[in-house]
Amino acid sequence: MTNTPTHDIRATVSQIRRLEKAGCEIVRLAVPDMPAATALRIIKKKTTIPLIADIHFDFRLALAAAEAGADGLRINPGNIGGKKRVKTVVDCARERGIPIRIGINAGSLEKEILKKHQGATPEGMVESALRHVRMLEDLGFEHIKISLKASDVPRTLAAYRLLSAQTDHPLHVGVTEAGSLFSGIVKSALGIGMLLAEGIGDTLRVSLTRDPVEEVRVGYEILKALHIRRYGPEIISCPTCGRCDIDLFGIVERVEKALWKNPVPVKLAVMGCVVNGPGEAREADIGIAGGKGTGVLFRKGKVVKKFPQKRLVAVLMEEIQRFKKERKEATL
Repeated sequence: MTNTPTHDIRATVSQIRRLEKAGCEIVRLAVPDMPAATALRIIKKKTTIPLIADIHFDFRLALAAAEAGADGLRINPGNIGGKKRVKTVVDCARERGIPIRIGINAGSLEKEILKKHQGATPEGMVESALRHVRMLEDLGFEHIKISLKASDVPRTLAAYRLLSAQTDHPLHVGVTEAGSLFSGIVKSALGIGMLLAEGIGDTLRVSLTRDPVEEVRVGYEILKALHIRRYGPEIISCPTCGRCDIDLFGIVERVEKALWKNPVPVKLAVMGCVVNGPGEAREADIGIAGGKGTGVLFRKGKVVKKFPQKRLVAVLMEEIQRFKKERKEATL
C-alpha cells in the first residue's frame, strides 16, 4: 500500500513505479477525500499496475474512485452508511466490472459484536465479515474478497481459519499494524506464512512501518521460503563463526543489493569458509566462499575455480550472468 498522500500525484506515481519494479502486482491507495479520489484518474493513466481504492466512511468516495478508473474497492460496508448507500456502491462496482474487498479489522468491529463476544475476538471478526458478505450477496454481487486482520498473530490465524471453513470467497491475508522492521517481519512471516502453508490466502500484504518497497520484498521472501513463488535469487549464507576471516556481512549485503531487482530464479550460496563452504551448500546453483586471501567459485557443491579473494563479488556476478544466459538458451 502506498504511503504518499494520494492527491500528490507525482509522489504517488513515483512510489507506485518503485513498487512495481520491486515485483508488486497490486497497489492499494488511501482515498480519504475527494481530491484523492479524483487524482486516481491521472495516476491510473501514468501507471500500469492494478489500483485498489481504500475507502472509509463516505460512500461517495467509492463512487468517485470507481469512476476515476480504480480496478477494485476496499470498503467496510458497516461504516459507509446504510443499505441504500451500500447498494449504490455495489451497483457502481457491478456496472464497471470491478471487485470489492470487505476489509475487517479487529480495531473497528461493530459495537454490538464487541459486546456480544466481549471484545474483538476471532469469532466476532468472522461474524462481522460474513454479515457484510451476505449484505453484498443479497444485492446479487459475487465479486467479493475478504480480509480479517488483527495486530497479533494468534488472533489473525484463528480468524482466517474460522472464515476459510465457512466461505469460498478469495481471502486477502496479512497481519495489520505489524510494527517496525524486525517485529513486523517476524509477525508477518509467522502469520502470513502459516496461513499460506495451510492453503489459506489468495493475495497478501505485509504491513511494516517502513518504505512499502520493503513490504514487497518481505512478501516475496515469505513466498520463496514456502516454495510458492520465486522472484529473484534465493541466497544461502552462513551465520559466520570464529573460522570466518572475510567480511561476509558486507559481501552478502552487496550481493543482495545488486540482485534484488534481478528476477533470475537462481539459488546462491555465499559462504565464509573455503574448506566447508562448498560442501555445506551443495544444493545451491552457484556459490562463492573465501578465506586467507583466496576465493572459490562452486556449482552444486563442486569447486569450479579459485581466484583472488578481492574478486569474490565480481566473479559471482559474472557467473550469474552466465547462468542467466544458459537458462535463456535452454528455453529457445
